[in-house]
Amino acid sequence: MGKKSTYSFSFTAASLRLNDTVKVAKAAFANGISDFKEVRESGVVFDSVTTQTSMREFREIRNRLEYLTPTQMEILIDGDLISQKQIAFLAVCKYYNFIRDFTIDVLLDKLLVYSYKINESDFNSFINNKIQTHPELEKFAESTLKKAKQVMFLIYEQTGIINNATDKIIQPQLLQPSVVNAISEEDPLWLKIFMMPDKDINLIKH
Repeated sequence: MGKKSTYSFSFTAASLRLNDTVKVAKAAFANGISDFKEVRESGVVFDSVTTQTSMREFREIRNRLEYLTPTQMEILIDGDLISQKQIAFLAVCKYYNFIRDFTIDVLLDKLLVYSYKINESDFNSFINNKIQTHPELEKFAESTLKKAKQVMFLIYEQTGIINNATDKIIQPQLLQPSVVNAISEEDPLWLKIFMMPDKDINLIKH
């Protein structure tokens, strides 16, 4: 499972943003673009990219899409709504390993013991446990960590990983066979972000 080596909170610039993510993907395919860096901040993608904030959002979405395989991209563009959300979330986890690690280390572990409620202490414990391997966490202000937590849970809500960002109740995921295949043909371990246990992943691998 390839991932960025350090934790970045740049995802605070944009949550899941499914509609815009699909729009950027479609624009790239329509223009035969293989390198998403060629997709520029222009009206052909967003209706208007005029402020620094909106350009930052666009760049975050574009960067996420670079981590998807062609098969995954096809589902993002043409799949049903739930599958589109799941592929968009896959792109998020590939680009931001903070969210990827929290999903696997906290959500998956809780679900395996039938604990569905995410508590404030879960986030704090995760941060404390990761400081040794990710010392960059010590450089972030409390306000930055609070914003990162807020946006991460919003992404979970928008994907359907939790019921809402207030109650934070984990929702078991049902993946279409096409989504499972698109992920497993790259690396079955990415199925962990949808809280699939190892025994099920091993069946797919074999």
